[in-house]
Amino acid sequence: MTAMAGAIARGEVGGRLWFYANYHCNLRCTYCLTESAPEVTRRELGREQIVERAREGRELGFTALGVTGGEPFVLEYMPELIAALGSELPTIVLSNATVFNDRRLREMEPLADLPVQVQISLDRPDPDDNDAMRGPENFRKVVEAVPKLVERGIGVRIATTLEDPDAADPHEMERLCELHRSMGIPDEDHVVRPIINRGRAVSNDLGVLAGFEQLEPELTLTADGAFYSPFAPTVRGGDLDTDLLVSRTTAPLREPAEMLARIAGSRPAGNDASIGIR
Repeated sequence: MTAMAGAIARGEVGGRLWFYANYHCNLRCTYCLTESAPEVTRRELGREQIVERAREGRELGFTALGVTGGEPFVLEYMPELIAALGSELPTIVLSNATVFNDRRLREMEPLADLPVQVQISLDRPDPDDNDAMRGPENFRKVVEAVPKLVERGIGVRIATTLEDPDAADPHEMERLCELHRSMGIPDEDHVVRPIINRGRAVSNDLGVLAGFEQLEPELTLTADGAFYSPFAPTVRGGDLDTDLLVSRTTAPLREPAEMLARIAGSRPAGNDASIGIR
């Protein structure tokens, strides 16, 4: 057993290895961690590097993979890349589901035979309220895309991000749950989480504060280095936050993985994580 596999088995480090495939996006969400938008610099981690690091991750003992952005599916090679990752380890890819035209859906059909899930953001049961946070036509495109993915046998989860999940209107939440159930998504595949006060959420005065003490250690690779958590490589005012940077080195993967394990192992006993991507 490798040192990383041991740390994962003891619960000191999360078993999912994350990749920020890119930072650009076709939307401009009010709470985006990375200030993603159509005009931002197209910083990509790269298909080959992601596949290589994923293979190293499996050898080191990671148990799952995650891909986020930006919007990963604005990259033409993303369906093929997700298929390659799903052949290595169970994989989840986060998406806004707004670019799933007929061609892209056909390209994604091989994912149905792999341990892959597409996690799609849907925050409110009403188009106006949802789109005010995420962008015009987002709601419509999501409710059109999800059933098409489900029909093709592709695993889908719905992720709802709220200012304060504990204060959410129970009637509104039930309407949202009725909506995702009608699209074929069961309750166990509906994730509700808080807005994190990083990235664009800072400018909009949204979300809860989160740092080393609140976040589960999950090694996260970007074009800028390795970070403590998928909530860590955030951008504010166009500048990268480095408070949760683990290492500028991402290859070989063993180096940032061992650094993260040391950081996580130094946390005081009982300092349990309270926020994470499930």
